[in-house]
Amino acid sequence: MTRILVIDAHPDSDPARFCHALADAYAESAAGAGHAVERLALSAIDVPVLSSQTDWEEGEASAAIRDAQAMIVRAEHVVILFPLWLGDVPALLKAFLEQVFRPGFAFPTGPRRPNAGLLKGKSARIVVTMGMPALFYRWVYRAHSLKSLRSNILRFVGIGPIRETLIGNVEGSAGNRTEALASMRRLGADAA
Repeated sequence: MTRILVIDAHPDSDPARFCHALADAYAESAAGAGHAVERLALSAIDVPVLSSQTDWEEGEASAAIRDAQAMIVRAEHVVILFPLWLGDVPALLKAFLEQVFRPGFAFPTGPRRPNAGLLKGKSARIVVTMGMPALFYRWVYRAHSLKSLRSNILRFVGIGPIRETLIGNVEGSAGNRTEALASMRRLGADAA
């Protein structure tokens, strides 16, 4: 049994958003396979934007952020699902990551040192949906936002290995969506 945290980072709570269906498929399949699953929908919590280094280093995290940190601590595997917006993560997800991965929680306080992340022993899967073909994003745009999230944030705080799933053409055929949902179910069952 693996303890899994599924973070649905689509900012829009409308149930018609495909990220929500993907998160449901992953979480339900994982739970059905006997894994312990917690879920966090960022659209349901208040995530204030940090406006200074002092706020980040010395400010008090809100109760919702402290709850999210506790969920991350309990998890062995973290799944983050989000839509690609303007070639990057939605602002809500970025604000969430800045709030959650504070000094003292995600890495030691004081001078920054490589490989000093406090969240070692956790793995992650990043699931990105987009309107363009996934190969186009990967090869033409070089998946820059995915690389940034993987290397500059998750690896920095000690999470690894990190795997990714890119789901392109989400506005396309129903068959494409069906295939993506089936993929999420397989990954959920395997806690991958």
